Amino acid sequence: MKNQDTLYLIFFILVLLIFSFPLGMYIRKVMSGEKTFTSIFISPFENFIYKLLGVNPNENQTWQKYSIDLFLFNIFTFIVTFFLLKFQNIFPFNPQNFPAIPTDMAFNTTISFLTNTNWQAYGGESTMSYFSQMVALTPHNFLSAATGLAGCIAIIRGFTISEGKGLGNFWVDLTRATLYVLLPLSFLLALIFISQGMIQNLLPYIKIKTLEGIDQIIAQGPAASQIAIKLLGTNGGGFFNANAAHPYENPTALINFIQTLSIFLIPSALVFAFGKMASHMKHAISIWIAMLILFVIGVYTLTYYEYIGNPNFISQLHLSSSFNMEGKENRFGIFGTTLFATVTTDSSCGAVNAAHGSLTPLGGLIVLTNMLLNEVIFGGVGSGLYGMILFIILAVFIAGLMVGRTPEYLGKKIESREIKITMLPVIGIPVLILGLLAIASIAKIANISVGNPGPHGFSEMFYAFTSTTQNNGSAFGSLNANTPFWNYATSFAMFFGRFLNLIPLIAIAGYMLKKKSRSLSDNSFPVHGGIFIILLLGTILIVGSLVYLPAISLGPVLEHLQLMSHVLYPDGG
Repeated sequence: MKNQDTLYLIFFILVLLIFSFPLGMYIRKVMSGEKTFTSIFISPFENFIYKLLGVNPNENQTWQKYSIDLFLFNIFTFIVTFFLLKFQNIFPFNPQNFPAIPTDMAFNTTISFLTNTNWQAYGGESTMSYFSQMVALTPHNFLSAATGLAGCIAIIRGFTISEGKGLGNFWVDLTRATLYVLLPLSFLLALIFISQGMIQNLLPYIKIKTLEGIDQIIAQGPAASQIAIKLLGTNGGGFFNANAAHPYENPTALINFIQTLSIFLIPSALVFAFGKMASHMKHAISIWIAMLILFVIGVYTLTYYEYIGNPNFISQLHLSSSFNMEGKENRFGIFGTTLFATVTTDSSCGAVNAAHGSLTPLGGLIVLTNMLLNEVIFGGVGSGLYGMILFIILAVFIAGLMVGRTPEYLGKKIESREIKITMLPVIGIPVLILGLLAIASIAKIANISVGNPGPHGFSEMFYAFTSTTQNNGSAFGSLNANTPFWNYATSFAMFFGRFLNLIPLIAIAGYMLKKKSRSLSDNSFPVHGGIFIILLLGTILIVGSLVYLPAISLGPVLEHLQLMSHVLYPDGG
């Protein structure tokens, strides 16, 4: 990395810390029902929603009731959204007269936005009407992020409240997350985007003549409002097919920085909110540092290999060096791309300002590994922190085995029941990714969609199932995923990937809630400081990645070795 890249990264981290800490304190107050400076404006709308829906805001739900309401709400929004997309052609605000969405694509898109994945097997400006973008998809950007945030807060309550009776109220948590956190932040961010040239209109597409005399269609639409929440909610679904590489979605270098920052903002803030709710800020700081270490390692490694580039170009063209600028925006350069790529795959965002399929083999390995680690490097809104709590439970359990004591976390014993439930996502997620990858590798109906031969083609499929299972949504780009097989297979991955992580952790929180918190003593394993950070990082890297080593060896690692040996494929694999 160059010196200016290092300074850029330091500045990014400092700005993230400056904004996320007070936001975390604000989120803690909001989700605890305390008065904030926004209450005078928003609380009337909040109370109106409770009356309209018949919700008792004082109801304290068990983990079973909380999970059922969460799941049923998602099923209801799935039905509504699928209908809106399936019959897109009968609704207004469709100046381009786009037809109805095919069944398999409508199903896939609905599951995608429902699960906060925003995997897109379509081009936004060539498929979706303004009505579909505004009414079907944008609300899901808010609600899927709010669902993750609500679930995370409920899980935190389970670990921090002593002998409680309920995890809170799903409908209250969902409403507060949307009204007090996501809507105000998105409104402010959208105004910033518009001020920098991002479009927000309902105009028909514009037809112009280029200097060469060729007709060109320039897409229009209400982009800024959707892009703001796609980033803050770590959704990632682009209004345009090129996503954050499109000049309407990412018009300036300043906006590129703000977009990168906004992806991490709420996930980072939730760590500090957790520390405040647990009355253990040292623990939160240790978690934040562990996330930061993994993030910085990823940025440096990815940037290093993109600066090295392709050695075949150096030898064949007699160059002294060869940066890998393929698939990147010249406006942002190497580091503007690698920082964005690391952030978007560390989180569950999936927005891209470059083609990930054009990264060097080991560069592609970094963004793939970021997702394979269960998206816990800050992660998605809510999902990043509760995914990290999963690894903390394992780390504390391992520490307890080492010293021969019953493991405790925040003063509560972790017993066999909690460990058994923890193993559901720990084992289930790899089985889901590798199982689907195995099927796709031998199924001809899947192979015909692969855009490149050799190990890069294998990496395309591996990346696709990792991205969808981990609810990220980014892609290598050269995989034609808009086929019935890939639409239904990735839908299966997205749905189970979302709830296989969330529901078991809510169940663990429900059981931990009933336990009495004990004061931490000298015999308790400290969940802060250097030893805890090292143990947590080791657990994440060993438990989260070792199972994938054979698949990684067949994809990015083999491609890198072949590249070093000058083994090339005629079709670009």
